[in-house]
Amino acid sequence: MTRTLITVALTATALTLAACGGDDHNDADVTFAQEMIPHHAQAVQMSDMLLAKDDVDPEVVDLAEQIKDAQAPEIETMSGWLEQWGEDVPATDMGSMDMDSMNMDGMMSSGDMSALDDAESTDAAQLFLEGMTEHHQGAIEMAEQEVEDGEAPEAIDLAETIIDSQQAEIDEMELLVDQG
Repeated sequence: MTRTLITVALTATALTLAACGGDDHNDADVTFAQEMIPHHAQAVQMSDMLLAKDDVDPEVVDLAEQIKDAQAPEIETMSGWLEQWGEDVPATDMGSMDMDSMNMDGMMSSGDMSALDDAESTDAAQLFLEGMTEHHQGAIEMAEQEVEDGEAPEAIDLAETIIDSQQAEIDEMELLVDQG
């Protein structure tokens, strides 16, 4: 009986701690998630624009697919945190957002997005690479701020992943721009 009570008490304590761990966050964590979601959504949209085009360098196509495959699940993860934290989850429909009024580093303007959408082949690849490089640099700055000021371990871990993966993609994009 005593062993059962101890087991029940330990299990209850573990569950309580696990639940609280997900609620450990601060304003920096919320800002990171709320700003990174639309930032990532724009990167996914940029990738979709490029992937819809014909005659684009296969290496650039692969990179766009890689970016989309990484960032779409991260949007879902951050949205889940915000819901768990009882915070507002931003929209991811870029058509409903005023991109020109967003004050986030690296965001492309509506004019830049239109130019990418209208471009074909080599020009589209060049605009994508240049725009995504700047976009990634902005994301890295946002992620560095989270690492410095955040409290939620899972948000800090994601920020560190974003820094590493997007810097590697910047390096790859710079090589592709030099080749083009």
